[in-house]
Amino acid sequence: MKAGQGIPVRVAEIETVTPLIRRFTFEHADGCALPCFSGGSHIVVEMQGAGRVHRNPYSLMSAPDETRYYQIGVRRVDEGRGGSRFMHEQVRKGTVLRISAPVNLFPLVRTRRKHILLAGGIGITPFFAHIVELRRLAVDFELHYAVRDASHAGLANDLRDLAGERLHLYLEDRGQTIDMSTVLRGQPLGTDVYVCGPAGMIEATRAAARAAGWADSHVHWEQFSAPPPGEPFDVELAHSGIRVHVGADISLLEAIEAAGVDAPSLCRGGVCGQCELGVLDLDGELQHNDHYLSPEVRASGSRIMPCVSRARCRRLVLAL
Repeated sequence: MKAGQGIPVRVAEIETVTPLIRRFTFEHADGCALPCFSGGSHIVVEMQGAGRVHRNPYSLMSAPDETRYYQIGVRRVDEGRGGSRFMHEQVRKGTVLRISAPVNLFPLVRTRRKHILLAGGIGITPFFAHIVELRRLAVDFELHYAVRDASHAGLANDLRDLAGERLHLYLEDRGQTIDMSTVLRGQPLGTDVYVCGPAGMIEATRAAARAAGWADSHVHWEQFSAPPPGEPFDVELAHSGIRVHVGADISLLEAIEAAGVDAPSLCRGGVCGQCELGVLDLDGELQHNDHYLSPEVRASGSRIMPCVSRARCRRLVLAL
């Protein structure tokens, strides 16, 4: 999404649902209907901060066929790069923002017999729309949701209304954890599992599925990685003929966009592969933070995902 493009939306409501999470309701700023989407979709929210633009992806929580408004949940991350703090501190009811059209990188496989949904913390957000779709399709599902303690379970009441007895809530301060092996054991043929949450939860689910003999095609996960800060560096864009400075607290992709270069992007979280760029020259090392490139490609130093990855170098030349 280029600056000034996208869909203009006005913040209609802001609800504090946990000490760290707020739910934002967006309506089209011109009173138009918003695009329909499918469960698992996300949007990119553009925020004009002090001296920089933040573009963060957020899963859509509202019903997929609801065109009057969108809802997202934003977890405040004080040690992050500022996007979530901007949403919590600067955005008010009536604020106008721009968002991208919905994109789905975490869809349901509708031909499956049963669906197991596993979530931790803010990872619950894509499952709201998933559950609406599953109920409409009359397909069996289970929802397993882990939170820190009761104060962080503010979305549980909404989930009970949606999922009923299919909701299994785990409070970590009471020693309650999701036993991935137990959840996956004995499921009927044609079952898929979907997981969204902290990296450790995703890896534990994938490991348990592999140990239980699940095929990779039946295991789905989503994790948007925030670009970590690092040392400043400069990059040459070979095709554009310009040199871009990448500051310590902005991503390589953001620096390229700020320089006026149209770089491909989609998820902005190191998952989809849309922003992958070729490395033409490098005097130093790449710092890979994506979930897309294979270990072999990373080791070759020939490709980089600029949405989340960086470099520690004196010279980096990209095919852009």
